[in-house]
Amino acid sequence: MRFGIVVFPGSNCDHDCYHVVKHVLEQEAEYIWHKETQIKGVDCLILPGGFSYGDYLRTGAIAKFSPVMMVVKEFADGGGLVIGICNGFQILVEAGLLPGVLMRNRDLKFICENVYLKVENTDTPFTRLYNKGEVVNIPIAHADGNYFADDQTLKRIQDNGQIIFRYCDAEGNTTDDANPNGSLLNVAGVCNEKRNVLGMMPHPERCAEAIMGNMDGKRVFESIINM
Repeated sequence: MRFGIVVFPGSNCDHDCYHVVKHVLEQEAEYIWHKETQIKGVDCLILPGGFSYGDYLRTGAIAKFSPVMMVVKEFADGGGLVIGICNGFQILVEAGLLPGVLMRNRDLKFICENVYLKVENTDTPFTRLYNKGEVVNIPIAHADGNYFADDQTLKRIQDNGQIIFRYCDAEGNTTDDANPNGSLLNVAGVCNEKRNVLGMMPHPERCAEAIMGNMDGKRVFESIINM
């Protein structure tokens, strides 16, 4: 499988994603600069974390106008796999490829810590190797991870099974105390209706090899490879 890692000015997790897919999982990978207007021979696009355009105006709000995003949309509309991690998630919602918005964290502080996630849906190319209801431990690092959507949108994504990950405690309870940023319904990751686009605030690429002391995120990429 060939991965394309989209690089925006301010991306800083692009090399992490490249390392995991290229060196840990031994797949083909290439960087795709944000000004590219064509993408060829790629099976999955990764929009990595970071601070695209310095997070000026609003996270992801400028990056959505990069030329490459037209190609990303066409790729997704054609059934191609797209995963946005942290800032990549923010870009995908700003570009309208995923529902909802991501706002400032509830306490208005940057949060960098390991959190527990409950896997809500395994019927996706990104989570097929997890177990439904499984609790995993994956790090977050963001200031704007507070997921919000109107009541109608929340009901729709719940009914459609589009909530993929939710913040929880070690026992899998999705309580307010287990919610690090104030996200409605403890949302940590959502997909589109066709399930080929996933956005998640936690960083699976930061816990995908034994040397990191945690490999809970590796199965996100393994699921994609083994679809």
